[in-house]
Amino acid sequence: MAAMSRASEISSNVWLGNTPDYFHGTRTSKEEPYDLLIEASDMASIPGPRYLAMLDKQLDSGPQRMEFPSSGSLVLPSGNTREVEDIVNTIRWIYYLAHPEPQSEELEADGDTVMTNSRGKPRKILIHCADGYTESSLLAVAYFMFAEGVPAHEAWLRLHCEKKRNFFAYPTDVAFLCHIQGRLLQESPAGQSTVPAEMWDPNWFHAMDGSFPSRILPYLYLGNLTHANNPQLLWELGIKRVLSIGEAVNWTDTDRANWGTDNLMYIDNVQDNGIDPLCQEYDRCLEFIGKCHGYFEVDATYMRFPFANTGTEKGKRDGTATLVHCRVGVSRSASICIAEVMASKQLSFPRA
Repeated sequence: MAAMSRASEISSNVWLGNTPDYFHGTRTSKEEPYDLLIEASDMASIPGPRYLAMLDKQLDSGPQRMEFPSSGSLVLPSGNTREVEDIVNTIRWIYYLAHPEPQSEELEADGDTVMTNSRGKPRKILIHCADGYTESSLLAVAYFMFAEGVPAHEAWLRLHCEKKRNFFAYPTDVAFLCHIQGRLLQESPAGQSTVPAEMWDPNWFHAMDGSFPSRILPYLYLGNLTHANNPQLLWELGIKRVLSIGEAVNWTDTDRANWGTDNLMYIDNVQDNGIDPLCQEYDRCLEFIGKCHGYFEVDATYMRFPFANTGTEKGKRDGTATLVHCRVGVSRSASICIAEVMASKQLSFPRA
């Protein structure tokens, strides 16, 4: 889990990852590589100007730690914009730590403008939480919007597709980021987004619950029925084929025509009841995903995947991916994904 969510740079001098080992007292010999470690926490409050001013002065003495509210913990403000301004100020402060300017403004503890007065080398900053993506998604997306000058939906896509980061945000996070994106883009040093304001919130973004389907392999995603019923989102992620396990998608005729019937498969009569068997469906499911043959041991029996030994499949040839889904995305569709990992990686069932 730690290897999957290890820290990676999402913007210049800002990393996103899981909580480092030395937070648990196991890292003692190696110097901490970051100047500022920001932990996303359910118990944290939004930092104010005075706190940031104090922290700014302490950075020269060694690595500093601070907390920021976790994903799902912020709700839309009702009239009071102080909270929004404190968030924008905090993100701006983080940016200018990572991008020091020789003529940056002095930090005003009582004012609304919070800029770093630190000079010299850029500071290295880690945004982190225990698993590397759940609590930290809100801050990561908001910072990327500000630093890169892009609206929320584009930040979500670029962090996932370009930076290869996973997310677990909440519907409240989507609403909150849509609410503050005007301020973030207005203040962004990258300049306002070239995307017209009326295109900041495409339809697929409004239909999203905050989460993306899980990337299992470069050409294989695992998701739920909500993901599957958002074909525009899937297309944006490079997913061009959908395998529905026991749960039919509710698409328009236009969407079905645009995707093509060859790129959609529905496995019927497989309910999540612990009775309906899925084993007899493995062959055609994996054939749809498209893999070569092999034998793999599973619970003292052998599963065979008797496919043409071409070593290639449609998804890999054209660079697209397949979404495998059921209703929730944890049992029926997960079984198919496990079988595909067994076949493609030549792993036993427990390892897959």
